Amino acid sequence: MTAFSFTRCTLLIAHWVGLVLAALLVGCAGLPAGVQRPQSQARTDVADTRLATIAAASMPADSRQLSGMRLLPAGDQAFEARIALVRAAEKSIDAQYYEIADDVSGRQFLRALADAAARGVRVRLLVDDLHAAGEDALLAGLAARPNVELRMFNPLAVRDGSVASRVLLSLHEFSRINRRMHNKLLVADNVFAISGGRNIADEYFGRSEPANFIDMDMFSAGPVVQELSAVFDSYWNSEHAYPIQSLAAPELTGEAARRQFDQSVRQSGELELPVAARDPLGQSSVGSQLARGRVELHPAAARVIADAPEKAGPGHAQLADGAVMNGKLELLQSARSEVLVASPYFVPGRRTLEVLKQATGNRVQVSVMTNSLATTDEPLVHYGYARYRSALLQMGVSLYELMPGDDVPHAVVGEKRGSLGRLHAKVAVVDQRWLYIGSLNMDRRSAHSNTEMGLIVESPELAGQVATLLRGERLPRSYQVRSTAGRQGLQWVAQKGEAQVVLDAEPNTSWGRQLRLSMLSMVINEELL
Repeated sequence: MTAFSFTRCTLLIAHWVGLVLAALLVGCAGLPAGVQRPQSQARTDVADTRLATIAAASMPADSRQLSGMRLLPAGDQAFEARIALVRAAEKSIDAQYYEIADDVSGRQFLRALADAAARGVRVRLLVDDLHAAGEDALLAGLAARPNVELRMFNPLAVRDGSVASRVLLSLHEFSRINRRMHNKLLVADNVFAISGGRNIADEYFGRSEPANFIDMDMFSAGPVVQELSAVFDSYWNSEHAYPIQSLAAPELTGEAARRQFDQSVRQSGELELPVAARDPLGQSSVGSQLARGRVELHPAAARVIADAPEKAGPGHAQLADGAVMNGKLELLQSARSEVLVASPYFVPGRRTLEVLKQATGNRVQVSVMTNSLATTDEPLVHYGYARYRSALLQMGVSLYELMPGDDVPHAVVGEKRGSLGRLHAKVAVVDQRWLYIGSLNMDRRSAHSNTEMGLIVESPELAGQVATLLRGERLPRSYQVRSTAGRQGLQWVAQKGEAQVVLDAEPNTSWGRQLRLSMLSMVINEELL
């Protein structure tokens, strides 16, 4: 079970325990008052940087109003691209992430930031606090270096212990701590950016199980980068962002902390992740292209959609869809021929159902790809989605659920192999022309509780690449869910060579598991899934 899975379960349990214990916990530890947050903005004096020169060389002269984009579908190249940008930056690095794990990838990333700061680069790092349990020393040690500022978003007052214990000791603030910053963004010299679905942890970059971890980022240049930087600035200067020094114990913020940080990241920083010569789209790595002075980019019209940081505050309407969900649903509503959606968690709710019903009613072909019960790390969320399957099929939506590995015979007989695959990419393709890519899951938590960010891109080339990846590589390794003719129930259809294997019961489940999930679902509000 991943940290994210564990945390969702913890937050669900905490919600109900909190209703009973909140009154007893009034007066527990709170956040510091009078915190100083010096305001700052993205650097604009970057025209003389090498990255600016490369960006100019990478775009046609007649495409000034367009941005330059390329997909990062492979985990090894996605990590290499981040490190390459950090190493090439000369003036500024701005990064915000939902999770930076204390593992090889996390420490390599933090070391690269420290090395950049040592060169004189201004580093601003914003991290959601929920998954930072036990990382105060590591993060405060980085912040103890010159040229580094590090802030924690919507922090928990309790600093010690596991994620579960910190949440359970913060139940008196559940309505606040339930709201998390789910954004993922890296900007180098305000010239190049990487955004999308990946956090900074081994599993996102092919360094741990599951081996078949499907995710997607976008590498960007041009006007869209300035939009992304503006979003970062709004979060950085928010009252919800606390300097790590205001939260960590005093002994973790001085010179000793800096030395401990250096020692912690030194060994991890020496390891190099092998990078394939070409990714599934035939692209060479970003680092190799930066070294040649030109990055292969697709000119495209692109815009940023982002929730405001105030969504994490108590004044935000609990059941109001955020800007990212609104923007994504508006994109789906614009479809004239085809919609292809991939989302690891898919709990549509009334409004999304209405949008999809309108689309199918207008003869738009709608396909949704999500995790199966065998591959999800969130069984309870999957159960929330399962309640909508029949309605989605009746309105003409095609449903695909990722199988737990490449070996179809094993997958379809119910062997528990969920560690061999998981969908984490959050993308949508509309009419083979428009593309959404970002951090938003199609569920209630993303719509109402988390802050999210994404890109909407007009590019037949990029939209076609995503559609090809999903159709050509993912859908053949998925169950197609369909209604059974003449009777109630569903079937799961898998392709085995030229033949089809048809299952009349949900793969990788049991009567006992279904009963447990059913009972839990009766007391869990869908808004928390």
